[in-house]
Amino acid sequence: MKREIRLTGSGGQGLILAGIILAESAIMSSINAIQSQSYGPEARGGASKSEVIISDEEINFPKVICPDLLLCLTQKAYDQYGKNIKKNGILIVDSSVNISNNISANNFYKIPIIKTAKEKVGREMVANIVALGAIKEVTQMVNTESLKNAILARVPQGSEDLNMKAFDEGQLLIKNM
Repeated sequence: MKREIRLTGSGGQGLILAGIILAESAIMSSINAIQSQSYGPEARGGASKSEVIISDEEINFPKVICPDLLLCLTQKAYDQYGKNIKKNGILIVDSSVNISNNISANNFYKIPIIKTAKEKVGREMVANIVALGAIKEVTQMVNTESLKNAILARVPQGSEDLNMKAFDEGQLLIKNM
């Protein structure tokens, strides 16, 4: 089992943290994982990308070549990365993203990640955790307990309940489809 994951959006959406959490949750489950990141020179609003490779074997190359799962939270991210996904891959986009008719992924989910963070959880800043809940529900690649523990280990003290609600709402986005 080897999964390549690319989380894309803009700076300030917490995708680097989401990638770190995803990798740490795999490690907590005794699965090999590596995370890398890149972002534009702007602190907020510039391009942001976090890549995670999860494998039950040794990971020899730390970069995602062609993702099994691609998350796009912005139109710019989709325009840049939306065509580069494995044919049998999973594409998750925020409902604000306009997609082309030529989706290369077999499994496609257009869900209101940012809107859910704002309206159901009450804070847009937890959209990354909403996305992790959705990713968990779609892929089942890491167990729920490990992912929740990794979230709780990384989020700011005092925001644990907010982030757990965000995670649960992300799972519900997929369950209620």
